[in-house]
Amino acid sequence: MSRIGNRVITIPEGVTVSVDGNVVTVKGPKGELSTEIHKDITVHINGTELTVTRKDDSVKNFHGTANANIQNMITGVTKGYEKKLESIGVGYRFALKGNQLVVTAGYSHPVNVDIPNGITLEVPSNTELNVKGADKCLVGEFAANVRKIREPEPYKGKGIRYADEVVRRKEGKKASK
Repeated sequence: MSRIGNRVITIPEGVTVSVDGNVVTVKGPKGELSTEIHKDITVHINGTELTVTRKDDSVKNFHGTANANIQNMITGVTKGYEKKLESIGVGYRFALKGNQLVVTAGYSHPVNVDIPNGITLEVPSNTELNVKGADKCLVGEFAANVRKIREPEPYKGKGIRYADEVVRRKEGKKASK
């Protein structure tokens, strides 16, 4: 039995969930999200409770995934998701320029990244970046792509990292006697 798939999801006030065939749409104060679920998974809405059931055990893999995706959409349109990044290194910085993020990360040129729809960026200081949005996958993917520009290296710790990330440091070479 799937424990996640059998979980009952409560729909908060101000959020509407609609099911059209195998497309689930969630509307809330922070936007509208929709996802397509497997054809053998059914979504039942009873007032403020939502349950996900499966036809048989052949779609057991998709049962918990569908439930978790719907829960993530409900959380996204009510609270939203946020990832914080920081750049560590001399001259490493973030800047917003129109609809682009300009990342200076030790290359001979600044790297321009287009900001997708549904993502809002905040730059509290030139070494900090907050990625916010309603779609958990989109926020995580954009933050990972920015981090990939210059991943943290283990010797000096320079690079772009998540705010809560711990980079294991290496000792480096020792001088021989």
